[in-house]
Amino acid sequence: MMPNNHNAKDPRLRDVFRDDFKQRRTIFSSIRQDYRELKTYFLSDEKKERLRKMSWFRRWFVMAWWLLKTLFLNLPPARRILLLIGLVLFLAGDTVIVGDANVNVQSNDSILAPLLLLFVLMLELKDKLLAKNELLAGRKVQEALTPKPDPSIPGWDIYIYNQPAIEIGGDLVDYLQLDESHFGFALGDVAGKGLSAALLMAKLQATLHALVLDRPHIEALGKKLNTIFHREIPSNRFASLLYLELTANQGKVPFFNAGHLPPFVIQNGQITELPQGNPALGMVADARYTEQNIQLTAGDCILIYSDGITEAQNDARALYGEERLKHFLTGIQNRPAKRMVEGIVDDVQRFRGDTLPSDDISILILKYKG
Repeated sequence: MMPNNHNAKDPRLRDVFRDDFKQRRTIFSSIRQDYRELKTYFLSDEKKERLRKMSWFRRWFVMAWWLLKTLFLNLPPARRILLLIGLVLFLAGDTVIVGDANVNVQSNDSILAPLLLLFVLMLELKDKLLAKNELLAGRKVQEALTPKPDPSIPGWDIYIYNQPAIEIGGDLVDYLQLDESHFGFALGDVAGKGLSAALLMAKLQATLHALVLDRPHIEALGKKLNTIFHREIPSNRFASLLYLELTANQGKVPFFNAGHLPPFVIQNGQITELPQGNPALGMVADARYTEQNIQLTAGDCILIYSDGITEAQNDARALYGEERLKHFLTGIQNRPAKRMVEGIVDDVQRFRGDTLPSDDISILILKYKG
């Protein structure tokens, strides 16, 4: 059971409202964003297309009806009945007709309708807070499993970044010390978001940790991971993964790519996208995974990222995209790894504006110092 805050001193309501009104611009922006998310979540693409063909006057009434209908359909039966009664009492005025009888309701004196609506609202809020507490607890577990962002490896400048789109995410960013001079790094992305993706990500991380202890060849590691994932996860789920190994004070980097976005390599001021890899984990039972190698010299850099970067959208629904990322990298390639990551994250945020992230953002930058 999640702990509650009943013993904590509640803030004064007037202070809360005063602080709210001081943030009017933020509140109005948040309301607009909530409204967009409401349409995105509850309206299908077919309904959105039908709305676009309507006049603005009719559009508002039709959309209000669709959202109200969705609300009723997704409430538990008891709350659905309470909400219906509350709405009827609120809209009916002084008299409600039930069959052949007139039921008089003194609307000026009675507060039954708003009390019923408030009761349903409180029940829904309770469910939301319980779910949010569970997600926050899951986030704390994920944070405990996430490595420190700046691992120290001789000859390398490294920085790791991970930011879930919601409380918990499905991206994996991890590193393991294989022996005194060898280190494994992984960046993966489980299909989907939320709790189910987070659970599969935890399984992928645990499986990877168990297998690399035996120091298998990189190709064999990919095959073993895929065999386990294909056998043990739902058939409609999969995970991309890019795994590589670093050696202290050496620039040769072997890796395999299981369906993940190809990394960018920055060498001599030129940005190159590496070739596509093999199938994502769990998609093909007998998939083979080929070792690739990168040879870096002092000052060269590898960028590995998740699609939360390139698929970030702004208010106009335009994508951030690979070309913008490449262009931005040309101006920051000489920065330390941490400042490169911070620059990318800030540029994505500027592009996105008030639009909330639609996917997790993960970045791994490896700069070889020589």
